Amino acid sequence: MTMPCDDAGTSGVQRFEVFTGAGRRRDWPPEVKAAILAESFSGAESVCSVARRHGLSPSQLFTWRRALRKQLEGQGAVAPKVPIFVPAVVEAAPIDEAGIPVRRPTKRRRTKASAVELEIDGVAVKISRGADVGTITAVIEALRATR
Repeated sequence: MTMPCDDAGTSGVQRFEVFTGAGRRRDWPPEVKAAILAESFSGAESVCSVARRHGLSPSQLFTWRRALRKQLEGQGAVAPKVPIFVPAVVEAAPIDEAGIPVRRPTKRRRTKASAVELEIDGVAVKISRGADVGTITAVIEALRATR
């Protein structure tokens, strides 16, 4: 029996890649690494966007940040403050001319109404939206069999 993938070695090579070196491992000079770390702590943009711009994996930059914090704590220095929460903005409810707060209309929730209701020999079966066809068929067949 011959399979379509059995032609290994009989057809020409479509693509050939040669990998040299140790891959993407890079050695960052200390001043470049420090500049990237300072940029990531500036708060002007997200850590992930700083990492992408410099061709780093975000997890690598987070690892550098954690190592810097541990190093600074070991020396007794204070680690850079990282904002954890975004400030909340609370606005007063709009007031109409009569001085009564304006209520925004609320969305009405749809009730879980049945899509189909069957009554067979006094037994009511309610079938909702998204019900499995096989289950519906089995229930109807079971009701028919009890007649």
